[in-house]
Amino acid sequence: MTTAPRPRFSVRIGMSEEVDEAPYDGVPYHLIEPLRQWVGSNFTDYDSDATAICLQLRIAVPTNKSARSQLISAHGWGLLDVVDAILGYTGEDDWDGRDEDRRLAGLLDIAGSAYRVNEDGDGLEERITPAVRDAVSQTVADAEAEPSAGSAAEHLSAAWRAAYGLHPDPVRAYSEAIKAVECAAHSVIQPNHGRATLGTMLGEIGNARAKFTTAISTPPSGDPIAPMEAMMRALWDGQTTRHGKQTPTVPETLEAARAGVHLAAALVQWFVSGAVVRTP
Repeated sequence: MTTAPRPRFSVRIGMSEEVDEAPYDGVPYHLIEPLRQWVGSNFTDYDSDATAICLQLRIAVPTNKSARSQLISAHGWGLLDVVDAILGYTGEDDWDGRDEDRRLAGLLDIAGSAYRVNEDGDGLEERITPAVRDAVSQTVADAEAEPSAGSAAEHLSAAWRAAYGLHPDPVRAYSEAIKAVECAAHSVIQPNHGRATLGTMLGEIGNARAKFTTAISTPPSGDPIAPMEAMMRALWDGQTTRHGKQTPTVPETLEAARAGVHLAAALVQWFVSGAVVRTP
């Protein structure tokens, strides 16, 4: 678990100014050598797996050097690319680079990196508040355990990785977030519509809102389905790349994609937990 760093001794006794301990982007100087040592510990000098990763990352290997040495000598974002590639690599002999002993995770944590090893140990992702990450992870687990949610868990996981991985893909993140909600909501809102989308579900809600209710208490004159409808509408209308048209397509921003992922996580949780139901 990530905790607030202990103030430096010189700061505690008032001999120096407090240092900004915000997470470091890229690879700060103090983390270069530990990361390189971790990279090198995964290979021997002429390891075929090191060669495969060099090829994957398009890193040239001169005849007088080994693939391992080329991986170790990477710097800046290139070094993070190497680390991420090792974590996600599986060789022909079933060796993989997953951080099973969490040694790399510990290095990144104590060094104050803005990146962390993901929960599966097979890649890097941006570090965010643990409580937020854990809430989304729980929603994924709940969706996996609910057969009626279809592949909502897979889509939500993919959306998370695309939003918070080392190389974010906002367009994919937003698209996967919508798919996650469509899967989770399908059996409740349009169970007999084989090609239902978030758009057709919103139409169903608008045409027959008396058929749905939520666990949230509302006054007698209130509309119990309005909060869920508003969340679904915001997610649906916020996707700028859904259709092509005469004007240029505007890709979703990273900020919009991340907001969409968290909105989708809330909606998926509502549906898989039974907080939204179809009335008889």
